[in-house]
Formats: sequence, structure tokens, C-alpha cells
Amino acid sequence: MTRYWMPLAISAALGLSPGMNAADLTRPARFGTLETASPQAAQAQSVAWLKATGRADDAVMAKFDRLWKSDVSLVDKVVGTFELGDPAAAKLMADARDPLAPAPMAAPAILKDQSLPAYFRVNLALGYGRALSNRSVHEEALEALKVAPAEQVVDPAAYLFHRAISEHAMLDRTAAIASINRLLDDVAAAPERYRTLAALMALDIHTWNDKDLAAIARKMKNVERRLDLSRGGPTTQKIQKTSSPASMK
Repeated sequence: MTRYWMPLAISAALGLSPGMNAADLTRPARFGTLETASPQAAQAQSVAWLKATGRADDAVMAKFDRLWKSDVSLVDKVVGTFELGDPAAAKLMADARDPLAPAPMAAPAILKDQSLPAYFRVNLALGYGRALSNRSVHEEALEALKVAPAEQVVDPAAYLFHRAISEHAMLDRTAAIASINRLLDDVAAAPERYRTLAALMALDIHTWNDKDLAAIARKMKNVERRLDLSRGGPTTQKIQKTSSPASMK
């Protein structure tokens, strides 16, 4: 029942009619076309990948067993397995999570290497993009997430939620609404916290007006975020120019 009320609540809050297009935050329902992998299936794929690396000795398998018996999220279990079996993945994730590490300037090549197993690539991209999104490194978070189709990752809800977070932060209205719609409409049993925050983002986006003072504040917040990441180049300068009161005339 919960997956039906949220789009209707958005429509009611905005004074919209059900059945309007995606730009109006509603559309004909297609509920449940994306599903989270079962823990059993994800564990089976993860252990198969780990054993294929040739690093699954007794010590590593003991760590694997402890990881999969823990109460961390499914994404953390899958990505944690990759860290056990691939030193490059372990370093990549350590850097992505480290708030003191320099923000990357591009998504790493390992995420785009078609010679690697798809299960490894797409779910590592999800873990990496999620970690960068949590650090507000939204440009590279999106670049990483776009490597991974929502249909292929173990947790489509986490994928679409963090993608929407970064698109919203970068003021990409169309892309954010598309991700929010997919999260609300297409993901079977998406966590309520994701659905609630996605609905709030959708409500916020509906209030955006490129010609008011709030638009300047949003753009300046994006500039401050980029400067915090030591990104003061041409892109940031362009955003600064468009966020001045003169640009609204």
C-alpha cells in the first residue's frame, strides 16, 4: 500500500491531477519492475566472484562469512566482498569514503573496463557512486552511477536514490525528476526513508524558479560546494556568473 500513496500525496500537495506527465511528478503507474536482489542470490554471486579471483583462502573466507552475517546493508556486503578480493577495489573505496582524500576528477577506469565481470563493475560503481554522493562529490558520483544500469545492480532503490540526490544537488531538474519517478514508481518495496526523501526533493524541485532569489541561493550553494572540493575553474566561474542578480534580468 505504501508505494501507491506517495505519488498521490505529491499530486495533492502540488494541486496536480493524477495522470499528468513526469514533469508534473506523476505518471501512469508501473510499480515493481525493479527488485532488490535477495540476500541469498547476492551472496551466491559474491562468493562465486571471490573464488574466481584466486584469493579466497581460509582467512579471506572467514572475513567473508563474518561480513555476510553482519547487519550492514546488502550493498555494503557486496562491495565489501570486492574489497576482500581485489586490492584495487579496496583502495578505490577507501579513497571514496575518506573525507580528507582529494575529490576525484573522473570516474576510475576500472568501472568502465568491459573485460571485468558485469556483476563486479556495476555494483562497485554503485558503492563508489554512493560513497562520493555522501561526500557531496556529485559530478563523479553521477559519472560512476551512469556506468551501472539500475536493472543490473543488487539494490536499485539505493542506486536511484543516490543518483537523484546528486542530480538534485547539481540542479538538474529533468534528470532528478526522472530518477525520482523511477524510484517511486518502479522499485518494488523501496525503503520508506528513500521514498519520503525522494518525495521531498520532488516537492522542492516543483518550487524552483530560475528568476527568483532562491535560484541565486541554490546556485551559490553549488558554487560553495565546488569550492570546498577545490574546484574553482571555468565551470565554477560560469555558475558564479549565472548566480549573480544581474543574470536574472
